[in-house]
Amino acid sequence: MKTIYLDHAATTATDPQVIDAMLPYFHENFGNPSSIYSLSRSTRNAIENAREILANAIGANPKEIVFTSGGSESDNFAIKGIAQALKDKGNHIITSQIEHHAVLYTCKYLEKNGYNVTYLPVDNNGIVKLEKLEKAIRPDTILITIMHANNEIGSIQPIRQIGEIAKKHGTKFHTDAVQTFGHIPVNVNDLNVDLLSVSGHKFYGPKGIGALYIRKGTKLTPLIHGGDQERRRRASTENVPGIVGFGKAVELALGIMEDEAIRQTGMRDNFIQTLLEKIPDSQLNGHPVNRLPNNINISFEGIEGESILLNLDMYGIAASTGSACSSSSLEPSHVLLSIGLTHEFAHGSVRFSLGKHTSQGELDQVAEVLPGIIQKLRAMSPRYNK
Repeated sequence: MKTIYLDHAATTATDPQVIDAMLPYFHENFGNPSSIYSLSRSTRNAIENAREILANAIGANPKEIVFTSGGSESDNFAIKGIAQALKDKGNHIITSQIEHHAVLYTCKYLEKNGYNVTYLPVDNNGIVKLEKLEKAIRPDTILITIMHANNEIGSIQPIRQIGEIAKKHGTKFHTDAVQTFGHIPVNVNDLNVDLLSVSGHKFYGPKGIGALYIRKGTKLTPLIHGGDQERRRRASTENVPGIVGFGKAVELALGIMEDEAIRQTGMRDNFIQTLLEKIPDSQLNGHPVNRLPNNINISFEGIEGESILLNLDMYGIAASTGSACSSSSLEPSHVLLSIGLTHEFAHGSVRFSLGKHTSQGELDQVAEVLPGIIQKLRAMSPRYNK
């Protein structure tokens, strides 16, 4: 049975062209980039080429790019790095209640170490209210960190306006763009950000590689100490194959991004409409329009999302109940609770996320089997009495 993969927000398959670009750097061009002989110069050049590709893609200077192990490290680096570097100026950080755990848990850690954090509420569509954000800024506020788009419900935040507010108050601004980069336009100057996190495996690059954009002049204490790599901002011998693959994945993603956004948005909207029409007592979560092109998050009353996933898996369909990083938790999604869902509705949520290989035929197959799965589970559920 061929798998219908609808969990691209969790991870994507590495593109064959990316793998081909990486292979020589495992066994032919394997030199340590910090050495001075020619074998190592070739790896150093490959790293700088990938750095330039990413910088051009987001409107940055290559010197403002630091390669990391992925989105979680980038988020930790940005938040802890600012907290340490600016601790003499203040100890207050502003974030939202629906951030990825890489941000939320980092903020919780800092709270245990003398920092104050404001967790902004969001509206029923998962959007931060700008007036509440501005009211939360204090003289000791040193950082605002708000994600570009939510990984569970797909809602896109007003990052440009948030950046304008941060700039007006002289506060550094970080955004987690892990879900957006490679899927919708991301330009650091248009978004008014000082720091921006990205991760390669979300757009058909390899796992274990990401990057942090750090605007020139932004003070940041390193997270990892050791050697002089990455202009002394991130020690450790560089992951050369990963960085090369990252650069190739960026090139490929930008080449199809506009067309794919249009194609996926059309399929997304048709799929949402079909499911809501076919399945009673269901609802879309997140903003109905201002959302990621590939994101569909729907709650089904009276049943558990995990049961839906297990039944879908029997048909070869892979989806998710939300963030892959919290898939082992039995607690309802903090994101869904924050947008006002009851525990019951939050537990019955499923996220379908499309990719560049997703076809209309695959979505039609899911729309055929899912109503029967929901009906069967509801017939067995003591919580559904309609």
